[in-house]
Amino acid sequence: MTATNVSRSGSDAPSLAALFVDRVKATPDREAFRYLDHGQWVSVTWRDAAARVESLAAGLLALGIEPEQRVGIASSTTYEWILADLAIMSAGAATTTVYANTNAADTAYILADSESRIVFAENADQLAKLTERRHELPALTKVVLFDGSADGDWVITLEDLAELGAKYLAEHPACVREAVGAIAPDRLATLIYTSGTTGRPKGVRLDHGAWVYQGAAVAAVGVVGADDLQLLWLPMAHSFGKVVLAAQLACGFVSAVDGRVDKIVENTAAVTPTFMCAAPRIFEKAHARIVTTAQQQGGLRAKLFDKAFAVGLDVDRRRRAGQHGGLAKSLQHKLFDRLVFSKVRQVFGGRIRFFISGAAPLNREIAEWFHAAGLLILEGYGLTETAGGGFVNRPDHYKLGTVGLPFPGTEVRIGADGEVQIRGPDVMVGYHNMPEANAAAFTGDGWLRTGDEGSVDGEGFLSITGRIKDMFKTSGGKYIVPTAIEEKFIALCPYVSQFLVFGEARNFCVALIALDADVTASWAAEQGLIGASYEELVKSQAVRDLIDEHVGRLNAELNRWETIKKWALLERDLTVEGGELTPSLKVKRAVVAERNKELLDSFYL
Repeated sequence: MTATNVSRSGSDAPSLAALFVDRVKATPDREAFRYLDHGQWVSVTWRDAAARVESLAAGLLALGIEPEQRVGIASSTTYEWILADLAIMSAGAATTTVYANTNAADTAYILADSESRIVFAENADQLAKLTERRHELPALTKVVLFDGSADGDWVITLEDLAELGAKYLAEHPACVREAVGAIAPDRLATLIYTSGTTGRPKGVRLDHGAWVYQGAAVAAVGVVGADDLQLLWLPMAHSFGKVVLAAQLACGFVSAVDGRVDKIVENTAAVTPTFMCAAPRIFEKAHARIVTTAQQQGGLRAKLFDKAFAVGLDVDRRRRAGQHGGLAKSLQHKLFDRLVFSKVRQVFGGRIRFFISGAAPLNREIAEWFHAAGLLILEGYGLTETAGGGFVNRPDHYKLGTVGLPFPGTEVRIGADGEVQIRGPDVMVGYHNMPEANAAAFTGDGWLRTGDEGSVDGEGFLSITGRIKDMFKTSGGKYIVPTAIEEKFIALCPYVSQFLVFGEARNFCVALIALDADVTASWAAEQGLIGASYEELVKSQAVRDLIDEHVGRLNAELNRWETIKKWALLERDLTVEGGELTPSLKVKRAVVAERNKELLDSFYL
């Protein structure tokens, strides 16, 4: 399956740095970014951003940074992160990304493996990790703090770097322009370390051509335009965040930047964005919060909410199938839209044209629920190894439950074992310092192995059915796709954050369940369990009865061999800090299984 072609660079710009220069020239006085300063949103034009980037890039050159040398960024998503990334690339260097919640050991491994010479660190917490492991970082010569004060020759502030750059520019006024002009499409732009669910992270080498292609492909598809405004909270250390930045440079829309996940709803109300990108967990939590809040109101309001969505889902499914439900149903739907659905849309600011979901599979039932409320979620698909993108549903051409159509120039095929395989301009150069992993990542004829099982329909829409390595066979010979069961339960039960199915080589399936502490606490308060801790809720018979009821509802929708015969509530939620989740919130299934081996074995005694 091949889409309409977009060139290797996808643009006249040979590099992402050049694409930034082109954007500034095209719309210098248009708004580019917004960021929070002491609780107030501050607006920045492209011209303003470019001036800051040039001084920071010149500062890097003054420190002796050379082409393709790595410069790390250890930070959450902030406006400064974006400035640093653009400055690194404008100096001809390559960005190594590190999640803010990466532990000290993995942070040191990533920076040492990448041989990063300079690191931008968000604050004292990030600096502490570097200081603790400084003996493991012989190549690291300087740390630049976004927030904090300098402490000796090793640590300088962002302002120090800018001042250093201003002095260097006075002596070498063309230094940054020359550095940008020397960047070819095949020059290394980024090292992103995959937050793998097993083993050490692998450094994915992505060149400038891959990122420029991403931006050009998004522009060609026409998903977003110059008049759009996005709320950007995505981790910029993740490839999804970098795709959005490339798209912004290509399309010229505005990004309001705040990486705090707990402020998403507050920020959407203040910013009123036209679109927002997010991982599925964000939509799951929003769905759970809205549903449980309506249920807790009780009485007529709760009944109205339930009836509205029953009608809304029915009408929406009929419309997507090209059917009509009649005048009476249409009038009823209009009433519910005014009374219920409009209020759901207002939670997200009231101007959302669509959301874009990526980084993990989106539950179809969650997508349909949002769609019934008038909120379209366009699911996309890509890997770090494909510069984060490759497929996306279009606002005017989409199929819920699929990850959409390929970007122009991206090819997809399904291997003999059902594996999705990809070829295109955004495929990685390879893994850093891992020749054996490189060989295993590609087929003999050069297609990237994704490790995902999927299918392509007659119109070219790709569907992902799960990770091949996560599928298992019961002792009865039945194949189980655990993710399909897990997603179904998450849509049914708003009180859980994780639902993991196990049963390989066993005679039935079991599940380990982690509660969503906030949502469950709100429900518990309604039941008279005010102030109960997570541990107390797990042991509560009322909570166990609540979860058991939902497991029963799940089993009623499954094949006999898929049903969950036994389950247990975990003593705490899964977390990145606890080592059960990757920084992109994917579950490390093997870690969870190993840590709960005795519990899982006890199910079969």
